[in-house]
Order: sequence, then C-alpha cells, then structure tokens
Amino acid sequence: MSAKVSFKDLGLVNTKEMFRKAFAGKYAIPAYNFNNMEQLQAIVTGCAESDSPFILQVSSGARKYANQTLLRFLAQGASAMLSEMNPHLKFSLHLDHGDSFELCKSCIDTGFSSVMIDGSHFPYEENIVLTKKVVEYAHQFDVTVEGELGVLAGIEDDVHAEHSTYTHPDEVLDFVKRTNVDSLAISIGTSHGANKFKPEQCTRNADGILVPPPLRFDILEEIEKRIPGFPIVLHGSSSVVPKYVQMINQNGGKISDAVGIPEEQLRRAAASSVCKINIDSDGRLVFTAMIRKVFKEKPAEFDPRKYLGPARDELKLMIIEKNKTVLGSAGKGKEIFG
Repeated sequence: MSAKVSFKDLGLVNTKEMFRKAFAGKYAIPAYNFNNMEQLQAIVTGCAESDSPFILQVSSGARKYANQTLLRFLAQGASAMLSEMNPHLKFSLHLDHGDSFELCKSCIDTGFSSVMIDGSHFPYEENIVLTKKVVEYAHQFDVTVEGELGVLAGIEDDVHAEHSTYTHPDEVLDFVKRTNVDSLAISIGTSHGANKFKPEQCTRNADGILVPPPLRFDILEEIEKRIPGFPIVLHGSSSVVPKYVQMINQNGGKISDAVGIPEEQLRRAAASSVCKINIDSDGRLVFTAMIRKVFKEKPAEFDPRKYLGPARDELKLMIIEKNKTVLGSAGKGKEIFG
C-alpha cells in the first residue's frame, strides 16, 4: 500500500469556494468526465481558454480503466499544465457516483479533492449512515463530499437504473443536517446516457425532433426553500447535441431516439441553487463523432494522433461553448482564484 497523498500536494482544490462563488454569482461549475489523455487535454485547455473553474470527474469505471496510480499523476500533470496556461485557475478532482465507503476512502487517500457517495439506491436511513461515514472520513483531510437523494434513470458507465425517483423535498433538510454533506445531487427529471427519455415520454416539434418533458423546477424550488443557500448538483445534464448525433449516424454509427436536456433549462438551473452540472455523454458523442468522420473520410488512416487529435480539438470547442453560453462559468476563474 502506497503512502497517502493529499490533493493539496497535487495542486488541486476542493469545491467549497467554487460553490460559494457560483451560488452568489448565479452560475454553475461544469463537471466534465474523462477517460483518456485527449479528453483531459480538451477539458483543461477549454477551461483555461475560457477562464472557467471546473471539476474533473472520474467514475469508478474510469478510475479502473486509467489505473489509480497513473490517474494521480495525470491529475498532477493537468494541474501543472493548467498553471502554465492560466496561472490563477484551479480545479477539483472528483469521484463520480462512488458506491461504497471503501472506494471513497481509496480515492481520498490517492489525491482526490472531492468525492460523491451515492447511497440513493439504499433505504433512506442506510443512505444517511453510509453518507455520514464518508463525510466523517473525508472532512479529516478537507475533502468535500456530495451526497444524493432521489434516483436518476438511464445508463452511463457504472450507473444503471430503470426508473427515476424524484427527490422528496421533505427529506433534504434532515439528510443534510444528519450527514453534514457539502453538496446534494437531486433528481428533478435529468437522466444518464444519450437516450435520456423514451420516445413516448416526448413530444415532437414541427421539424419532427423529439422534445423531452421539462425538468421539475417546482421540486427544485421546494428544495431551495428547505435548504436555502445550499449547493445543489444536477447529474445526467448533457444536451445530447443533435449535430454530433447526426455526424455519428452519417458516418456509420447507429444512435436512434437520442435526446438530452435542452440548454435553456440548464441555463435556468445554473441561475438557481444548482452549483454543479455534470456533463459526460456530450463529451463521448463529440469524440465518437469526430473519430467516425475521420475514419470515413480517410479510411487508410491508422495514426491515432490523426483521429484522436481532431476529436480532442472539437471537444475543446464544445467545452468553451458550454462554459460561455450554458453554465455561465466562463470568465469566473479570476473571480474565484485570482
């Protein structure tokens, strides 16, 4: 067993100050998932160029894929890279959907500055016991903890649920008080994956495009009344950008009935108590779309740099666009860290 590593030694920060400023400024911190070096480069570069604070997210599956020791040095390298591009900017390294105390502890011990413990699939009291245990360990090391109430439907990486369960506003104050979590993920109609809603749940507009049901802002408003000023998190918040779905399908892919969360609804959420918005599927779609495009246009290409490079560059552009026009986080880095 290697020695414990503090996130501070890797040049990282926890989420406290980011969330405090985001709440006051009525914007949301983007939380981008990554699985490889090129995605990491795109996230760091896109946020550096748009001066956006950000959270680098890793699922348990991505952590296994990368190797936990290598991941620590990737985060340290990303921090060094960021300091060269935008000296005042910092980021958090966050475990997305941790499902056990042991996993959260391992991440804390290897340099994560923030962890999520997702006990939402357990009975309420069990969720409290598990979340509190993680919080008590994490806070010894100044690591912030995200809990969850309510269940999101959909499939993404290690997360799989057939049906969603909306968060009960009457439970949130008790949960936050008894666990001492730093932020709370809620369920108000977002969903994991590229197929966030079944076609029968949607309507079609004049162009025949699927329009999803609106998010339950009434639930969000009730939660805000119960825990005013407390940081709220939205999972499953990719917009499933249509042009990338079309690009995938035009170049040999087969993604049908893909529909995401409309950007105007995410803008509304970002202006509320929602301080963190998770984006994973959009990054996957951009990456896949560009790789398929290169493979179709240049079928003899076999240099990974020639197809991963364009994917990386396009993902960077999407991240800049999200930060500027959806989350409102662009230009806030100096305000928080400067």
